[in-house]
Amino acid sequence: MMRRRRPLLRAAAVGGGAYMVGKHNANRQAEQSQYQQDQDDRISNLEAQQQQPSYQQAPPAPQPPPAPAAAPSPMIDQLNQLAALHQQGVLSDEEFAAAKAKLLGT
Repeated sequence: MMRRRRPLLRAAAVGGGAYMVGKHNANRQAEQSQYQQDQDDRISNLEAQQQQPSYQQAPPAPQPPPAPAAAPSPMIDQLNQLAALHQQGVLSDEEFAAAKAKLLGT
């Protein structure tokens, strides 16, 4: 007795698998193009910021005043001033470390 094959079932299974693979590839390609577009936008924004003259850039946000302490010592005041200069970029890491060591006497 000859066994009857089911060609429609096999075709549906193969076609369904091909559809899923195609859909997955299309989704992956769409995600990659969206990622690429986002990255291009970020690069364009950075280039535009760099091309602006420095006087048009927004000034850094002012630092909040330090919390009042009970009679801070002059050494703490000087350390805070050094830290502020370092954060503003006036002092390099090496200059800041040297000034701090000199102030602390080490």
